[in-house]
Amino acid sequence: MHTLRNSLLIGRALLIASGIALTMAGDSGNQEPARLSRETCTSLQGLSIPASAIGLPSSGALVETAVFVAASENGNVNGDFCKVTGIVKPHNQNSPNLEFEVNLPAAWNRRALQMGGGGYDGSLVTALTQYSNQIPNGDTPLKQGYVTLGSDGGHKGKAGFDGSFGLDDEALLNFGKQSVKKSHDAAVAVIHKAYGRRPDRFYFIGGSQGGHEALDAAARYPQDYDGVVAHYPAYNVTMLHLGSLNVGKALYADGGAGWMNPQKTKLIGDAVYAKCDALDGAKDGIISNVAGCNAQFDASALRCPNGADTGDTCLSDAQIGTVRAINSGYKPGLTIAGMDTFPKWALLEGALFQGPSNFGQVRQPSNPLSGKEALLYSAGDQTVKFIITRDPQYDTMKFDPAKWQPRIATVASIMDVTDVSLDKFRVRGGKIILTHGTADDFITPHNSIEYYQRQLAHFGPERLNSFLRFYVIPGFGHGFGRFNAKFDSLVALQDWVEKGQAPSGLTAMDANQGANRTRPLCEWPKWPKFTGAAGTENSAASYTCVRE
Repeated sequence: MHTLRNSLLIGRALLIASGIALTMAGDSGNQEPARLSRETCTSLQGLSIPASAIGLPSSGALVETAVFVAASENGNVNGDFCKVTGIVKPHNQNSPNLEFEVNLPAAWNRRALQMGGGGYDGSLVTALTQYSNQIPNGDTPLKQGYVTLGSDGGHKGKAGFDGSFGLDDEALLNFGKQSVKKSHDAAVAVIHKAYGRRPDRFYFIGGSQGGHEALDAAARYPQDYDGVVAHYPAYNVTMLHLGSLNVGKALYADGGAGWMNPQKTKLIGDAVYAKCDALDGAKDGIISNVAGCNAQFDASALRCPNGADTGDTCLSDAQIGTVRAINSGYKPGLTIAGMDTFPKWALLEGALFQGPSNFGQVRQPSNPLSGKEALLYSAGDQTVKFIITRDPQYDTMKFDPAKWQPRIATVASIMDVTDVSLDKFRVRGGKIILTHGTADDFITPHNSIEYYQRQLAHFGPERLNSFLRFYVIPGFGHGFGRFNAKFDSLVALQDWVEKGQAPSGLTAMDANQGANRTRPLCEWPKWPKFTGAAGTENSAASYTCVRE
């Protein structure tokens, strides 16, 4: 045992000496917290980090501010900590900086948690809050003693979807796959300077683009991370945005004959829930038996007389055609990072396409966008204009992927982690918790199911189960939903990594205002069926995970 441990330590020293980052495998829970004083905190300001400490091309990094925040300070819920902000300077002097924040607790548990961004990134993730989909009112990770960190993804952007950064090669590389690593390495340098040691464990949690970044962390940088949580991940941005664009084209074809306003969209949702809500044994506003629902509902049941659009109480033939396009897989005519089909959306399975994730306010898109277009079309439009064609004036409605195959292949190699192997992460002992909601109307749950099935085909059930668990959550959307699922994923991940206790019997709570209910998290393809064991629909104990 001692010989093995000595060999590991020597190997680690050699890796560090050669510039390769490696997290330690110590048991953080059995050690006293590392301490950080106010004086040490403020001394970090101006710290220059050499380019050699950043594992990807850069001009080094610089700590711009280091401020000690006392627990007594008004509004601070994180205890005593040191707030450090800085930049990773670009390799190309004309490219934008990458801004990062690292928060150093006064009493450190020797762990670090990196938090992911959203959309096209473009704003600083301060990592001062709870992690993605954490149970409300719990202590933030920083308050719990974690070093926390985040970045802006390597550029600044406007609110909403702003793909203009994609005109810059380095900014695109940062967004697509490099900001995760650059932020990590800058943080490690700061941590080492502050505490005199590296973290024992390094974790990553994010949702949407942050979920993509979590999978990037595991697949592309397995030597740096011990475990990740990826919620509803945009792991295949190129294919996802082309699939999104396909929805927009279906809505806007023939002058918008198939476009559906919020009333029509609600009509579809109401009909789906009327048919499918009770199929899981509980009529509770949540569709859990998705497979059963697919067998029950046909959009033609909502057809207007003679197929003409006669108002908001029915669907025209053109609108039914749009529904069928949304409910079908999309084939762009080429293979993108190993995928030739983008899976169907969950419009007929409980996704509502209301609120922020809607079909817009206009029957035809503007060029440039007016802000009234369908959300999915907007995402596709920005990727086409600024990342694929790099022509900000391009008419996205005329875009044909088949004519842009070489560029799309290049873009996918930057932005998509679809076919990047998880082998090294598994061998190193890394763990992944992957989740998606059945009612997600911005990234279809079938996209994550496709990712999981790809891993299942590669690893087989036993090996995959040893390091990855996948939960599909009924009623949960893109960070919200009829069942706004929250659970302690960091606790589950940490126990798996550090104690060898694989997730089992996890429960999610509904964080919607006034809700007082819980549900079991079921590993896909199982779903929670109501049994009434606890005498109430509101208790997870009244449900059993089944596969029917």
